[in-house]
Amino acid sequence: MANRNRNIVNYRNPCLTMHQPWASLLVYGIKRIEGRSWPAPLTGRLWIHAAGKVPDPSTIKAMEDFYREIYALDGITDLKFPEHYPTSRLLGCVEVVGCLTREELANWEEVPEGVRQEALTDYCWLCEQPQKLIVPFEMRGYQGVYNLERKVYEGAERGLAEVRTPLRVTFPLPDARDAFSLKPGSIGSSVRGSNNQSKGDKSPTLTAAIAGARAAATQFAKPNYNQSTTTSVEHTPIPSRTRYRVEDITPQHNEQPSASKMKIRD
Repeated sequence: MANRNRNIVNYRNPCLTMHQPWASLLVYGIKRIEGRSWPAPLTGRLWIHAAGKVPDPSTIKAMEDFYREIYALDGITDLKFPEHYPTSRLLGCVEVVGCLTREELANWEEVPEGVRQEALTDYCWLCEQPQKLIVPFEMRGYQGVYNLERKVYEGAERGLAEVRTPLRVTFPLPDARDAFSLKPGSIGSSVRGSNNQSKGDKSPTLTAAIAGARAAATQFAKPNYNQSTTTSVEHTPIPSRTRYRVEDITPQHNEQPSASKMKIRD
């Protein structure tokens, strides 16, 4: 795709606002996949901001149960979750290394089984190298991918700390010379015809955990609800001074792109 590299450089310090607990789970390296209805418009560093809605205890429990179950598939049984899920804060950042469709990720045998179970949305943004802010910055967020203000970025850059992830995952690039080679369709040939056996072998507890995670996300599926946790955008070049104007959506539900930039008002 001739314009894919231009998509990358058009962002200055891109940021994504997400609801809790998804935002902290991503920054802590527990969540490896950020699901969206639109493909990732970039690779490289993506800052993560937590929206203002305080998560219900039941939502936190559902998502923590989900990750306990899928990590257990890879032999990880001692997950340590965040002690707090702060809101209206810039939390840290991750490296987006590519984006695949749900079917591609679910059948990609080169990544751990638990990662494949995170394939719950149309498009899956592949995230590595999480870093968290020692002191999260209070700020307001916007719909879609947007650029951090320069002063916020400069302060955040100095306050990052490495995160010890429960299971380090490196997504292999089909073309090591092309940072955006992991794009929808890039590994289609390697998974075509796969039956994804794990889908038919889910335990009752895993099935229940997946259902709980889906149910937790439905609270943000109401019409006109300002949401944020997973989707994607067209691969078209946009001037660096222009923010993407695509509404964030929940991990399991698609929405139409917004016509204008909107603040998150949770």
